[in-house]
Amino acid sequence: MDQFDSMEASLLYCPKCRQATPVRKRLLLVLSEGEKFDYVCTHCGTISGDKLEKPGAVAPHTATWPRIR
Repeated sequence: MDQFDSMEASLLYCPKCRQATPVRKRLLLVLSEGEKFDYVCTHCGTISGDKLEKPGAVAPHTATWPRIR
């Protein structure tokens, strides 16, 4: 079950387009329990879903930049 904690959606059903469409992940809120994201249809801009990421869950594609001294 741990493998599904950082799952990302690439296609979701859009109620306006009435079909599965590609989505973009957009940060909506930063809360004490985590960050809330909306999944937005790339064709019409309708919100097709949302996700709450807990503070400990870091996406595998997130890079850490080195500090410049």
